[in-house]
Amino acid sequence: MEQPRATEPQSGDAWVYGPGGKRMWGRYGAAGLAIVDQQRGILLQHRAAWSHHGDTWGIPGGARDRDETPAAAALREAHEELTVPPDAAHIIATRVLELGFWSYTTLIAEARYPFQPRLNDAESADARWVPLEKLAELPLHPGFAASLPDLDAVLHARPVIVVDLANVMGTIPDGWWRDRAAAARALMNQFVALSRSGVPAQLLGLPLERVWPQFVIVLEGDAKAAASDSAATSSELITVRTASAAGDDELVATVDQLRENGPQQFIALATADRELQQRARAHATVSPAELRSLLSEAPTSTAGH
Repeated sequence: MEQPRATEPQSGDAWVYGPGGKRMWGRYGAAGLAIVDQQRGILLQHRAAWSHHGDTWGIPGGARDRDETPAAAALREAHEELTVPPDAAHIIATRVLELGFWSYTTLIAEARYPFQPRLNDAESADARWVPLEKLAELPLHPGFAASLPDLDAVLHARPVIVVDLANVMGTIPDGWWRDRAAAARALMNQFVALSRSGVPAQLLGLPLERVWPQFVIVLEGDAKAAASDSAATSSELITVRTASAAGDDELVATVDQLRENGPQQFIALATADRELQQRARAHATVSPAELRSLLSEAPTSTAGH
């Protein structure tokens, strides 16, 4: 999408027109917030009858202002419309609908703490938490309804990547074998930055733009010594597990436990071991080489997440 010129209006509140006269709201595109509370469901807004696509249920959102990021716009609109506290949203993923002349970004988030929405503008007739299994019973905004198949893998729970760290570590012959614990510790610390910046959704084979997964890192052998003093152990998005016996057995047990605890959670396994892939039966396989490349490129800090 072409970047606006600095002389253009700050506000994005305007219609834009595309091929065939199709019009969309948002001079610089638009964004919305799909925030989920696993106990109560997804927060939806009932649009006033007079509004565009009135009498339908959808997520709070609206036009982006000039120089405003999609995430900032989604959080601002949710606060303006339903008084959603901006710090209540813990980002899971983003989805982008790109039409060339206009784009819409859906920010998918989990609620950090319980809160009750309040109507804050005339466009909203009601707001409520709707259980995910009840969505089909409501007249949904057509754009939101069309996005649901893409969002399904991240609405029920944050995706998780189970990491065969020995396999990932072995992708680069940088002397890791001389001190496996030190090499594992250094690599684990890189996961802290990656957990903040997220990963391209295509890494997991998901039809989204970007995902902020949970990482479960499995250590085996001499590398287990890194579990006690790595920065990764203090990250809320990283869990470290040590194998009491064979590392492959621990990886399979980890995937099995995740399946039992959250049947609808999307699980990916980062390993190049084909036999292990077959045993674990994760939803997707992540290339260790691609993951290693992302780790090396991850910024040391990511503001706003």
